[in-house]
Amino acid sequence: MSPKNTSVKANMKKSAEALEILFQALADRTRLRLLNLMSGGEVCVCFFVEVLDEPQSKISRHLAYLRGAGLVSTSRDGKWINYAITPPEHPAARAAFDAVMAAMSDDRELQRDRAALSRACCSPRAPEQLQRAPRPAISRAPSPSR
Repeated sequence: MSPKNTSVKANMKKSAEALEILFQALADRTRLRLLNLMSGGEVCVCFFVEVLDEPQSKISRHLAYLRGAGLVSTSRDGKWINYAITPPEHPAARAAFDAVMAAMSDDRELQRDRAALSRACCSPRAPEQLQRAPRPAISRAPSPSR
């Protein structure tokens, strides 16, 4: 086998591994919902718990999975942990990730999640814990055509 063929096989293997990691990370509804909420920018973990109405332990487990897959990164703001999307570096995985993120913007449940995030962070009646949390960056996704 020539060195060129070896290089092609190695690149194909890297591509397949990158896609496998990506698709495993995307194969869960909760993880998709978390990525959806981060599509507008960095979000504090406390907002995920509020918006998704799931236990903090479940949210943390799924965020850890996404972090292990290299799809999210964290930053600390005092006692608050913020999460943000880190798109895949591999070109094939990045293209697949971008396509999934674009498709999610049209999903009604995910649109409701984004609206709930907007209400949770911007409401004067937000729970006290959320009033003290750093506000997420929220970008408006296009509303569905009726």
